[in-house]
Amino acid sequence: MTTDRSHIRLTLARAAFTLDVDLDLPGDGITVLFGVSGSGKTSLLRGVAGLEPTPGAVVRIAGKVWQDDAAGIYLPTWQRPLGYVFQEASLFEHLNVRKNLQFGLKRSRAAVSTDALDAAIELLGIAGLLERNTTQLSGGERQRVAIARALATQPRLLLLDEPLASLDQARRQDILPWLERLRDELKIPMLYVTHSSDEVARLADTLVVLDAGKVKACGPVSDVLAATDAPVVLGDDAGALLDATVAERDARWQLTRLVFNGGSLWLRDAGHSVGHKVRVRVLARDVSVATLEPQHTSIQNLLPCIVHSIVPDAHPSQALVRMVCGEAIVLARVTARAVDVLQLAPGMAVWAQIKAVALVE
Repeated sequence: MTTDRSHIRLTLARAAFTLDVDLDLPGDGITVLFGVSGSGKTSLLRGVAGLEPTPGAVVRIAGKVWQDDAAGIYLPTWQRPLGYVFQEASLFEHLNVRKNLQFGLKRSRAAVSTDALDAAIELLGIAGLLERNTTQLSGGERQRVAIARALATQPRLLLLDEPLASLDQARRQDILPWLERLRDELKIPMLYVTHSSDEVARLADTLVVLDAGKVKACGPVSDVLAATDAPVVLGDDAGALLDATVAERDARWQLTRLVFNGGSLWLRDAGHSVGHKVRVRVLARDVSVATLEPQHTSIQNLLPCIVHSIVPDAHPSQALVRMVCGEAIVLARVTARAVDVLQLAPGMAVWAQIKAVALVE
């Protein structure tokens, strides 16, 4: 995969809002731009695409300069090798899927081949839809066609602006596995805008959290979510993401054992084969801390860890304990009284007792 990183420095001022970001991002995988409505996610995306005036900007994607105002370099949108997928698929209703894809290629100024289109069709699993009229497609199918159309031009960067926002929950679940396939198989970086915690947990390699036009946090998704200096909460609680592999399936108890770089975890068998890679989420509220190895307990997931840090939680009665388990990070929410009674402190060896693990899917 490409190792060229991307540098994005943008300032965009409007009445009552200013976007001011300076990002150094990996040259592959999905970088998710996350934040509430109005935080600047779409403005950042449009600035990268050259659709918003951004004086003084620097946009360098995978080693290629698209914009550097100080050096007098500016590529208009049509010269930037990007693919853009909007909330709505914007397909031509009078053309079938195949002709929509071919029209997209004709409109492109890039030198593209039918091989690229065929690869996009295969990657998104839409070969069986080519002769259908677009009015006969579900919302998820329309977005898969729109993504294939964007990929067919062989972009150096794929921009996705809340591509699932217009879909209901069932259609979102239909298309998420295809987006995971893009993440795992494509060699181009993607900028993905969302305010959905589920999409962050499933898709993000790198997470950029925006708040009022400023970058609140940026880094590998597992690091950002496990940070305690400025906790980023997805959904209803803080927690950690762990990348794991199915190591064992226990037919008797209908359980699966997952291994990760900090140990192993048992959870309900979801039918994945041994060797299958998964992502799991461990919520801080589902983790407790013991100073001695627990015995005779119903909790099956026990991990030896080292306390990294302890910070006050949102309520003064609570504290967040950040623990290092091997190379992984786990958070626990405990009472401040428990911290005092157990004399918890950074560097202390403890056991994390994990009461529940959620498979992210």
